[in-house]
Amino acid sequence: MTDITRIFDFPYYQLEKFNLKKAFTTKYNGKWHSISSQEYVNQANAISRGLLRLGVQPNDKIAIISSTNRTEWNILDIGILQIGAQNAPIYPTISEEDYEYILNHSEAVYCFVSDMEVLIKLNAIKGNTKLKGVYTFDDISGEKNWKEVLELGKDKNNQDEVEARKNAVKPSDLATLIYTSGTTGTPKGVMLSHSNLVSNVLDSEKRVPFDYGKSKALSFLPVCHVFERMILYLYQFCGVEIYFAESIEKMSENLAEIKPNVMTAVPRLYEKVYDKIIAKGSDLTGIKKTLFFWAVNLGLKYEPYGANGWWYELQLKLARKLIFSKWKAGLGGNLDLMVSGSAALQPRLTRTFAAAQMPIMEGYGLTETSPVISVNDQRNGGFRIGTVGRVIDNVEVKIAEDGEILVKGPNIMQGYYKDPEKTAEVMTGDYFHTGDIGEVSSDGFLKITDRKKEMFKTSGGKYVSPALIENQFKQSQFIEQVMVIGEGEKMPAALIQPNFEFIKDWIKRKNKNIKTDNASIISSEEVKNRIQKEIDYANTHFGKWEQVKKFELTPDIWSIDDGHLTPTMKMKRKIIKEKYHNLIEKIYRS
Repeated sequence: MTDITRIFDFPYYQLEKFNLKKAFTTKYNGKWHSISSQEYVNQANAISRGLLRLGVQPNDKIAIISSTNRTEWNILDIGILQIGAQNAPIYPTISEEDYEYILNHSEAVYCFVSDMEVLIKLNAIKGNTKLKGVYTFDDISGEKNWKEVLELGKDKNNQDEVEARKNAVKPSDLATLIYTSGTTGTPKGVMLSHSNLVSNVLDSEKRVPFDYGKSKALSFLPVCHVFERMILYLYQFCGVEIYFAESIEKMSENLAEIKPNVMTAVPRLYEKVYDKIIAKGSDLTGIKKTLFFWAVNLGLKYEPYGANGWWYELQLKLARKLIFSKWKAGLGGNLDLMVSGSAALQPRLTRTFAAAQMPIMEGYGLTETSPVISVNDQRNGGFRIGTVGRVIDNVEVKIAEDGEILVKGPNIMQGYYKDPEKTAEVMTGDYFHTGDIGEVSSDGFLKITDRKKEMFKTSGGKYVSPALIENQFKQSQFIEQVMVIGEGEKMPAALIQPNFEFIKDWIKRKNKNIKTDNASIISSEEVKNRIQKEIDYANTHFGKWEQVKKFELTPDIWSIDDGHLTPTMKMKRKIIKEKYHNLIEKIYRS
């Protein structure tokens, strides 16, 4: 059996152990198209031979920019790594300036792009880079296509050279440069080795209850994000069939078509799924509506391992039969496990989805830690709501005197590319400084309490943890996004993007005399008063110094494209503050 020490060992291991008919499946022109484990290996080798014929040398960097996850990405990934080159995935949604910065900083020699939209952005800055060629995944007239590289590698005469290159790659060699989407400043190139990612796959695998060789996964988090990328290697190792969702908009449709057993997402997407289910329940009438919200309220009290006693469990059994089974059917019917990472998950989601027998296992990690540090696991008492689970094997967590989480292990990055100063700032010996504040319980569960960088002091000298307050506020259906502000000011306040969709429904349901365009909604005193009620309720969970005393509503939807959010839907606080400088002035100076 193949011994896995480098990333490109995964496909060969899968071929030997599972030999899947459908290793990867992507939808092209309305039809699902699969490749087998054997085709995966064959095409990766063809890409390797083609790249050698293009003159790619060991340690050359090849960029990939794809709007969607797709089979081609994975074939190309293995084809690049096998010949000792490295890939530099780039988020498609970042600016042209950031494309240019990353391509130049990484010194990429070739770039593969998914579609016309990305190509237009790339072409605008291509002349300022060292790129020797650009290839597209989609068929675009007049452009070089990635199939030309496959074709170039059809002749197997140089396979010996591929094998020699493969044998020369050591586990400690650099595999990829992942540029952090960054909530602040220019992107940093995180250097991850083969063994960083391989160790993380093998140490995380013990926490996932897959039916090896039989499970199906739906993948839609950007594969340029290390969380999804590591998960894809993990699926390959466990013989899980991988299906790529077409888009976030088509998620429900794809879930119904594929009926996956597992999917991964960031909290924002689980929030949206939950809100949609609740909105549907709100449209019900009579006994159906009563039953629906009885089940929801029961779900909100959920504790694992029967901790609520026999009477609760009996009611839960009934709620599952009458209500929660329909939720599960709506998400394909077979979803036994969801995994969440990248930001804090609201406990109400953990409770309700676990009650509905679709548990979300929250984990924790960073790009710099390849990424998993800890993760919940329903088995062996390893699931605790409000925590990010127990630390995985071979990884060590230490809490510094100021509460910061420090991590040591085989998953810690090699450093930031061409930036020894920034690397030195985050390392103390073998320990990486995460920038997160947390605590470890006596029985080993890790809990994140805040981001060190995001905590601020009011002018009264009191510390405020914005993430905790924001998470509480976002439990309101009236609030889509919220950012707590107040550094150096006399009190905390908030910028709020209302949930326009929900509020429009609320106006209609309650026959309110309010226009339903965004500008009218945010200027409506009635809407403001209703949101004030939500804030008053949320404030009861916090000390007087932490409570939000004033807020302003923003007229536009916070998005990745407009720069409010990173590609993994984290807030870019600095940019949001700049965009709404006038609203902040109004809060504190009027």
